[in-house]
Amino acid sequence: MKKLIFFGVLGLFILASCNSTVTHTHNEHDHEAEGHNHATEDHDHSAHGDESGERHSYETAGSHLETAEAHSDEIILPKVKAEAAGVKASIIEPAPFQQVIKTSGQVLAAQGDESVAVATVAGVVSFRGKVTEGMSVGNGTPLVTISSNNIADGDPVQRARIAYEVSKKEYERMKALVKNKIVSDKEFAQAEQNYENARISYEALSKNHSAIGQNITAPIAGYVKSILVKEGDYVTIGQPLVSVTQNRRLFLRAEVSEKYYPYLRTISSANFQTPYNNKVYELQALNGKLLSFGKTAGDNSFYVPVTFEFDNKGEVIPGSFVEVFLLSSPMENVISLPRTALTEEQGSYFVYLQLDEEGYKKQEVTVGADNGKNVQILSGVKAGDRVVTEGAYQVRLASASNAIPAHSHEH
Repeated sequence: MKKLIFFGVLGLFILASCNSTVTHTHNEHDHEAEGHNHATEDHDHSAHGDESGERHSYETAGSHLETAEAHSDEIILPKVKAEAAGVKASIIEPAPFQQVIKTSGQVLAAQGDESVAVATVAGVVSFRGKVTEGMSVGNGTPLVTISSNNIADGDPVQRARIAYEVSKKEYERMKALVKNKIVSDKEFAQAEQNYENARISYEALSKNHSAIGQNITAPIAGYVKSILVKEGDYVTIGQPLVSVTQNRRLFLRAEVSEKYYPYLRTISSANFQTPYNNKVYELQALNGKLLSFGKTAGDNSFYVPVTFEFDNKGEVIPGSFVEVFLLSSPMENVISLPRTALTEEQGSYFVYLQLDEEGYKKQEVTVGADNGKNVQILSGVKAGDRVVTEGAYQVRLASASNAIPAHSHEH
């Protein structure tokens, strides 16, 4: 009990000493000259200012935090880097679009633009130089030589020459005798016919004959489509050797499912994409036109053929299978974007909006009809938005490895 009283008295003494010290300090301030009173006021103001400054610091930090949260989804790509990467953006405007039926098809050589070089004699094939599929040839370009030297029947050109010379002598002999009525007109006419047949045969064979055999040339100017024989093959008269195509006009044959049959009458044109260069061709740009569409499906198929004709600019390979986008009924005021504007992630599609010169934002969209070049956008963007149409992949890479904090970007 005595110890408690002692500590209590000691505490009161210390408290009194502290109050005396504070009072003394303020008394010293009060005793200073009036000319220095403003110092005390400044001191008091600064004391209050510490509290307001601390509050301002918290408010500033909060403001920066809110700004960072507001721009946390913003992607920063400096203008110089964007230009170097080929990033381009365009303002979206509604425009006409067409319904699309997506299917597959094949490019075929148009009728009348293809010819086949055939064997004019029987013999063994040897190629004249390097003859390859796709090479350009002119009308009359040597393709194949057929040799009959080792054939049992002998060289047909030599046999044709002998037959021609014999029939010619017989014809000239008959011509002299018919004047004197020694031979009948019927016998002379038969000799004349034999002579003409032998002459025609010999001239046809000797025209492209050389010491090594019979030369077979390209029947038209164009490109070698297919080679139908191999070196050393034995061929007979009339056998196909080399197919040559001019590639001026081509057919596009699309196979359409029966469920789209009611819409076939609305088809006006088509786009198609080739597998070897992934390029999309528009028939309208290739002077294309719709020829016909099937009225029934095939016996063993559930597809209806739709056939177009178009100009070939030398890039499309006849016989290749392609992806076809049939263009059907028109639609007005449609928001659409080039395929290059879209990126895909786990089945969802995204575009990138350009907020300002260096800022971009990732935006999910819902897609509709796809004509091979442009895609209908059902939701996610609106007219007036500025969307990256080229270089979207580069912006995506920038979003994955963006080293610039979003809140440091100035607006």
